[in-house]
Amino acid sequence: MSAPPFSGIDRRLFLTSLLGATAAVAGLSGCAGSSAAADTEGASTAPLADKVPSGTSLKIASYQDVQQLEFKLAKLPELPFTVSSWVNIGAGPDVINAFRAKSLDLANNAGIPPIQAHYQGFDAKIVAINITRKPNYLFATKPGSDIRTVEDFRGKKLAFSQGQAQGVVLLRALKKAGLKYDDVKLVPLTSNQFLTALQSGQVDVAPLANSQSPAYLKQYGSKGAHTIATDVVDLLNLLWAPQSVLNDPAKAAAIAAYIPQWAQGQVWQYEHPDVWNEEFYVKTQNLTLAQARSISALANKPLFPPRWDEAIKWEQETADLLAEGGFVKKFDVSSLFDHRFEGIAAKSVAAEYRR
Repeated sequence: MSAPPFSGIDRRLFLTSLLGATAAVAGLSGCAGSSAAADTEGASTAPLADKVPSGTSLKIASYQDVQQLEFKLAKLPELPFTVSSWVNIGAGPDVINAFRAKSLDLANNAGIPPIQAHYQGFDAKIVAINITRKPNYLFATKPGSDIRTVEDFRGKKLAFSQGQAQGVVLLRALKKAGLKYDDVKLVPLTSNQFLTALQSGQVDVAPLANSQSPAYLKQYGSKGAHTIATDVVDLLNLLWAPQSVLNDPAKAAAIAAYIPQWAQGQVWQYEHPDVWNEEFYVKTQNLTLAQARSISALANKPLFPPRWDEAIKWEQETADLLAEGGFVKKFDVSSLFDHRFEGIAAKSVAAEYRR
């Protein structure tokens, strides 16, 4: 692999733009020494309580209010604890900042944010996993682009978020196409900046979620913007929480009680695409029914593994890929998983949704 694409000064600028000045300083101090030792409070090995103590509450991420809508439509039982706030937050860097600020206890992300948190010296653990088998992302070009394949990315400006799923999808796609990091220009942005960057021509290409592309093409397709499909899969859809939260027996019990409903909500959404298309995509995202159906047609079947071996292997490959580019330091990702929760999601769903 080629030399790291960022110098020391460039890396500081990269992390600052990605995470904000405060988080960047914390991240840099964490990577200066042993990041695994920083901000660590000792992983709890105490067995999970069978019952959630009265008065327990959690602050849970629910980007675009998806969780509440799933639970409502699926008519799932009332949670045995209080959700003190449903936090409309989804991007990995934002989640890490919210964890640090103690304004969030539990979040739903892809596999790369826990790696980024570890690199910054923040201790958090994965507590539930849904395996993704089909791509959730594709690449979109700026208006007027003649880029047609990933091989055409050579020499182009690519939107890159080190701490998000979109980042690892891009890196894996580049590696598969035989492109090195210094063959392209990685532009540090967070995913909520991707659309603006494409529209303004700040970048040539950005990875977009399947759900984002219909609206983008509707607006800019006539101006020469188009998409490039990829078979690169971001394998992990997961729940994770700060170690300080998991060390609280009451909160750990609440998380264990939440995981089955998290899994069951995803199964319900997968089994009822017509209702979800209308209630979520049409009513809350302002998409047409045809656009909603095109997104649902690409939906992944939820798969909750009784054992996490495949997930750990994939997470290690991802961390190693980032380390090769100089984005993080190499480490053993097994430290990112709290095995007390292993299998809880799988036990809560029908056999066809276990993997």
